[in-house]
Amino acid sequence: RKFVLEAVKLSGDALEFADKSFRKDREIVLTAVKTWGYALEYVHKSFKKDREIVLTAIKSKSKLYGYGDCIKYADESLRKDRNIVLAAVKSHGYALEYVDENFRKDREILLETVKTGPYALRFADKNFLKDKKFILEAVKLNGDAVEFADKKLRKDKEIAIAAVKQSGYAFEYLDKSLRKNRKLVLLAVK
Repeated sequence: RKFVLEAVKLSGDALEFADKSFRKDREIVLTAVKTWGYALEYVHKSFKKDREIVLTAIKSKSKLYGYGDCIKYADESLRKDRNIVLAAVKSHGYALEYVDENFRKDREILLETVKTGPYALRFADKNFLKDKKFILEAVKLNGDAVEFADKKLRKDKEIAIAAVKQSGYAFEYLDKSLRKNRKLVLLAVK
């Protein structure tokens, strides 16, 4: 037990290779998910329903990114829990793919998703991607969100300006008709 505890302190993925009996040990499990959120995949099913363990996994971070998408290993009941889902998308936007479908229609959840990366918007309810007010709000948080906007909105100058002001890279996702606009080109290369 002591050896396994030390191993998961160094790297939570050690839980995958440990004897299954250790996957039922709360201290070992908590330590593993603290260091590597994806260790949640290997814990005993009873811990996949445990709020503390799931939140610890979601909030754990590597040097580059969060492990919010480890929510896919949590019990379905917790993937319907708004507070847990909010923590998950704040950590990693792709968590949206694994949570209850109702959250794909939740404005606050979707905007939090955009903050960590707009790419999870591909899982958003399509009505939001056609909503000018929502897209304008989203591109102000992350200009690249314009990539997922409805084609009609990618032609909209107000959205284009807001997106390119936030990220010059957003320029490539704008409608071709706007790519000749001098003001937008200058904003993009700023």
